[in-house]
Amino acid sequence: MKFYLGTHVLNHLEKTDKPLFVSRRVFEKRKSSLDAMGDWCLDSGGFSELSMFGKWTINEQQYIDTINHIDRTPGLEWAAQQDWMCEPHIITKTGLTVKEHQKRTVNNLLELRKLETNVPIIPVLQGYTLEEYKDCFEMFESSGIDLRSENTVGLGSVCRRQNTNDIERIVRYFHSKDINLHGFGVKINGIKKYGELLQSADSMAWSYNARWLKDYCSIHKKNPTTKNCANCLNYALEWRDKLC
Repeated sequence: MKFYLGTHVLNHLEKTDKPLFVSRRVFEKRKSSLDAMGDWCLDSGGFSELSMFGKWTINEQQYIDTINHIDRTPGLEWAAQQDWMCEPHIITKTGLTVKEHQKRTVNNLLELRKLETNVPIIPVLQGYTLEEYKDCFEMFESSGIDLRSENTVGLGSVCRRQNTNDIERIVRYFHSKDINLHGFGVKINGIKKYGELLQSADSMAWSYNARWLKDYCSIHKKNPTTKNCANCLNYALEWRDKLC
């Protein structure tokens, strides 16, 4: 499994060659490119979009324009599509059904792939129960998208329940279908349960741990200069070393 260290600090791209995972939203105010040292992937920022606004505030062309601008930073492997999450509180926020979220997810990928970019756009399976994810799989298939032939397929709406038996069953089911899954926001317990079944995964759990536990890396523990190491690359890399 290839593990991408999630980060909200852009200059981390220039300070480590470890694979990183960065949200589109972090780039919003960035004008110039970065000299990234390693591989990295782009998250669409969909969870923030839907939880804050109950809809996408940018269309497909705007997203592709953003990706093409960001692609000036070397090492970008792929970008996640503008999917529609299916967690119950997101469904409540949008006022739509799970099926409608799935339809919009599939249609979004079709539209994005009509537009010009050199960056691969990966599909994201959406649902909440295993049966709903199966329905989404069928929607992609009937739209002409063979998920078995995709290099990477994201598994959405699992971030807050990554270590549960439900997610393990979902991962095992789609792994048995020979789908190359990427796990968004996988926690340590999730990696222990089914990490070997994922092609790749990302996590920003290090930052949350440092913030809520008021924790420090080995360097800053002796001489703290901030309240915690929630923005600290050294803390992130030490956390990653324990995980990988």
